[in-house]
Parts: sequence; C-alpha cells; structure tokens
Amino acid sequence: MTAAVERSAVAPVSGVEPAGTALRRPAAQEGRRPVWQRVLFVCALVGAAVIFMLPFVWLIGASLRPREYVFAPGFLPVPFAPDNYADAWRAAPLVTWLLNSVVVGVAAAAAVTLSSAWVAFGFAYFRFPGRNLLFGLVLATMMLPFAVTMIPTYLIWSELRLTGTQVPLWAGNLFGSAFYIFLLRQFLLSLPREYFEAARVDGASYPQLFWKLAFPLIRPALLVAFVFEFKASWTDLLKPLIYLRDEHLYTLPRGLKVVLDRFGYGGEQQWEVVLAGSVIATVPMIILFFLAQRHFIEGIATTGRKG
Repeated sequence: MTAAVERSAVAPVSGVEPAGTALRRPAAQEGRRPVWQRVLFVCALVGAAVIFMLPFVWLIGASLRPREYVFAPGFLPVPFAPDNYADAWRAAPLVTWLLNSVVVGVAAAAAVTLSSAWVAFGFAYFRFPGRNLLFGLVLATMMLPFAVTMIPTYLIWSELRLTGTQVPLWAGNLFGSAFYIFLLRQFLLSLPREYFEAARVDGASYPQLFWKLAFPLIRPALLVAFVFEFKASWTDLLKPLIYLRDEHLYTLPRGLKVVLDRFGYGGEQQWEVVLAGSVIATVPMIILFFLAQRHFIEGIATTGRKG
C-alpha cells in the first residue's frame, strides 16, 4: 500500500503540467515578442528595481560614514568609516538577538505552515455540508485587525503564565492562518483527485494521504508560506514589545528599538550605530530570499490555478 501511495505521488497524470513546464512556457512566448517590447520590458524592470533598491543603497552608504556625515547628500560612503559595524556589535548583544530571531522565526514559520497545510488539506479533499460556509468564516477572520484580538490574546497568555517568554511570539501559529490556508487550499485543488482516490483504494489512511501524497506535491507552496511567515516574524516589533521584558530574550527588531532609543531619538545621536544595526538586520532576509528564490518563484507561479 505504501509503495502504491509513493508511486501515485510521483507518477505523471495526463492533463496536469509539471511546475517546470508552466515556468518554461512564458520563456518560449517571450522569444516571439518584438525586440522593442522586450527592451521596453527589461528597462521597466530595471527602473523599478533601481527605485526599490535606492533606500537600501542609501542605508548601506550612510552606515559606513562618520557620525557627522551620516545625513550628507549622496549614496557613496565618503568619508569611509567601516568601524561603525564594530561599534554596533559592541554597543548591543546583536548575536543573541539574531539567534533569538532565527529561533522564533523558524518556530513560527514551521508551526503556521504545517497547521495551515493540514487545515487546507481538509478543505480541499473532504466534501461535507457547509464546507464553503466554514471556509468563508475562516477567510472572514482576515478582516479582523491585530488590535482587536491583541488584549484578549494577551490575557490568555497571561493566564497561562507565559508572558515574558518567547512562546507567545510563535505558539499562536499552531492554530494556522487564514491567508496560508487559502493559499495552500488553492494549490491542493490543482492536484488531481484521482491521486487520492487511488491511494484510498490501496488502503491509505487520511494522515498517509497528507504526509505521503499531498505533502511532497505542495512543497513549493509550503516554501512560499514558510518564507512569508519567517519574514513576518523577523520584522515583527509589536509582539516582542508586548511580551518580552528580558533583554536576553529580545528578537532583533525589539533589540533595534532599544538601540534606537539609546543612540537615536533623544539619545546619544549616534545614528551610524543605528544604521549599521539596521543593515545587519536586513542582510539575513536578503540571503534567505536568494537561497529560496527558485522554489519561491515556482510556488508563486503554480499556486491558485484552480479555484
């Protein structure tokens, strides 16, 4: 039975294109476009990329200038002061905050990805009365701003005596997220139902359908959800401000708030330290995107083909 399930997971099905085929077709169509259209398209992309990169380029340049030249016009680090990064490492426990952010980010992303995938599989596979209504209610939770649930959520964690720990920063993701449930459900609906029916005939249980059949087929979408949530956790400041009190438990955004309060507004006016810390906080996300870029784009391109 297990072998039959694994064969079903990798066997090609007529009428369903592999993700790579879907990604290659636009490239073939691109070759048939007039040259001027391709040149115009590339110029538009380059222009948009330059516009979006300018703030980060300025941030890097300003972080490498002496204090009195931080806000000087231009993008080049002139005069050049690389010691700003050493000062930032000495001014705050950035290594500890980086590790805390990695731990919290991985826990939050893994929790919301797995829980949302399991719920999405239920909505995509099972047929039961009221399914669409229940799914609509799940999507309706996206309309609630965080401020509405902030106080009740804090009271729950307070009753559990978990305030002051990192648990509230990621444990809430164990209940899934409406956005990721929607995203993964759309991906699961694009899979042929015959896959799952054949596995059921062979005796596969529902957990086996999910782990041995659906899970390997939706890896690109899972990676999209993981990267999205890791980025959201990495840049989240509000939750750490609410729940964390011990400096050794701070995540990087919470720690940078301390650096900003000390060296920025109303502090010692050492903006070069603040900017250097901001660059250090940004670089890991850029590295993560480049490492996952191929799978990330594949997941975006192949999600939501079937509603």
